[in-house]
Amino acid sequence: MNRLLQTLSVGALMLTISQVTSLAETLSLPHFFSDHMVLQREVPSAVWGKAAPNTEVKVSFKGNSGKVTSDEQGNWRTAVVTGAADAKGAELVITSGEEKIVINDVLVGEVWLASGQSNMVWTVDRAEQYAEEIAKADFPEMRFFNAPTVTAVEPQDDIEGKWTSANSETVGGYSAVAYFFAKKLHGELNIPVGVIKTAWGGKPVETFTSREALSTLPGTKKLVDAVLLADSDYDPEKAQSFYEKRLASWKTASADWKEKPEEQRGRAPRKPVSPKRPLDTEGKPGVLFNSMIHPFVGYTIRGAIWYQGEGNAKEGAVPYDKTLPLMINDWRTRWDDEFSFYYVQLANFRQPTTKPGDDDPWPLLQNRMRLVLDTTPKTGMAIINDVGEADDIHPWNKHDVGDRLALWALAKDYGKDLVAHSGPLYRAVKFRDKEARVFFDQVGSGLGVRGGGKLKRFEIAGEDKVWHWANARIEGGDSVVVSSKTVEAPVAVRYAWASNPEGANLINSEGLPASVFRTDD
Repeated sequence: MNRLLQTLSVGALMLTISQVTSLAETLSLPHFFSDHMVLQREVPSAVWGKAAPNTEVKVSFKGNSGKVTSDEQGNWRTAVVTGAADAKGAELVITSGEEKIVINDVLVGEVWLASGQSNMVWTVDRAEQYAEEIAKADFPEMRFFNAPTVTAVEPQDDIEGKWTSANSETVGGYSAVAYFFAKKLHGELNIPVGVIKTAWGGKPVETFTSREALSTLPGTKKLVDAVLLADSDYDPEKAQSFYEKRLASWKTASADWKEKPEEQRGRAPRKPVSPKRPLDTEGKPGVLFNSMIHPFVGYTIRGAIWYQGEGNAKEGAVPYDKTLPLMINDWRTRWDDEFSFYYVQLANFRQPTTKPGDDDPWPLLQNRMRLVLDTTPKTGMAIINDVGEADDIHPWNKHDVGDRLALWALAKDYGKDLVAHSGPLYRAVKFRDKEARVFFDQVGSGLGVRGGGKLKRFEIAGEDKVWHWANARIEGGDSVVVSSKTVEAPVAVRYAWASNPEGANLINSEGLPASVFRTDD
């Protein structure tokens, strides 16, 4: 009997120790609240995490503090005043009862979220041209958080990763677009800049948008309904069995391919991908929102930069001037903040065309990107149809891309008086006397022709909607007069309407290229 009591006492003691240990580990924060982070200046900056249920949590920073009581599940969220920009690292201290977390070397400055697909993922070290940039990099006031590529069925509250300072050891692994964007801001503002990069190559805009938002638009609701149906029919055992059969076939085909003479091989057989539940598969509606966007919802930022669209430039896709605003508004609603959102118009790509009347979906998507500027407030678009490469969807020149995104931020968020912060944007058209006069915004001190000579890549059409190459000349500094001897009564004009409009040369006084457009949207 004594031995039994002794055993029970030991068990009770172990349980008590276990409970104490559990309580001692209850205070926690998401990974992005960590050493070397950057807090947004001049506003109360949100901080949140987990604690013991119904306990007081205090957040202190540079003499300011915020208090809150955790809910019954232990969740808590508060905000702390950050003050003016400060490049001197300070401590962010979180306490709850006897527990304490100290986050070191916290700067105060400008914070941006960077997202999209492969051209946002594309790192500085992928271009030989940036070897010297990497070697000389030493920007302790520029900080980056690189989120991993992960999926999730349900919205997540955390994601792994860590903040690092920009130096020769780290810069090579940063998003090149985000790096040059941050570098431009840092150089112009002379304050700390922090960037959270959360992006995944090859993925459409719908995967970064919540399924709740997608379900409000008929076209994207069909995508959500389809993935929900596929998920309900998903049988892991059948999927695995089918995969193993495909894998066996691939191994046989690969062996046969290797035995052939090199000149007869052709493309190697493609290895099948391991099966995944549809609602846990990257690229499916809402999946990356759950895993790579939702964890950051509420992190106090100045705005977001976005480079994506290649995954939506295809026939039958839901129009991008519907899906991108849907995502932007979804994010802003969840953040409860109409933050600035600046995106990159797709670059020129594929082999150049020589005939008018191109119907490629690439310029169609580029133009729909332009339309977002008119429908969605606090947006801006970096035009880059002069930096692309015919055979590479990932042009190496990311410096100009980052700089052009930064021009929008400098003008709209930081009050810089720039001559122009964008390339020329179509404003209006007037038809008369067999001519069309097209008016532009963002001309700077006047429109120009890159390299001199005649304007190219303007097309004009009559009522028959047959497109013809047009003669074009600049008039009055902010307009272009367009005409063609073969079109007696023009009704529409378009410019740079091709996936690779080689020769498109309309620019403004700052050398920034004009966007693709058509007047008959």
